[in-house]
Amino acid sequence: MKVLLVKDVKNLGKAGEIKEVKDGYGKNFLVARGFAKVATEEVIRAWEEEQKRKAQEEAEEIARLEALKKRLEGLKLVISKKLGANGSLFGAITNHDLADALKKEGIEIERKLIHLDGAIKATGLYEADVKLGHGIHATLRFEVVGE
Repeated sequence: MKVLLVKDVKNLGKAGEIKEVKDGYGKNFLVARGFAKVATEEVIRAWEEEQKRKAQEEAEEIARLEALKKRLEGLKLVISKKLGANGSLFGAITNHDLADALKKEGIEIERKLIHLDGAIKATGLYEADVKLGHGIHATLRFEVVGE
């Protein structure tokens, strides 16, 4: 019996492969537990169409993330914070502050995806790494000014 593997199966193969297996193993284990489907022409054609659709969606997502990266790297972000008596900031600038500033610019990014090297407690120019997904990273440059 020929089966199309839907999930990776140890000692048999990876998802998307067509394998020849014994009838009992195929029907009673692989198909019954959702690891495989019987490899008919319709099933194979549907699997290939699904893979093409997923690849197209992934390509569109990568293109969208690349455009967002260019927008982030060209952005001039200014964050203002109250100053103390000695000229240092009250508190520190965190990834939460950066996420809020980006939201005001119309860009929604989760704060967990913004990485700062350390606590920012003084005015000046700084950089942050933004993980966008699919291995795409943007460098966000921003300035901290005192109020």
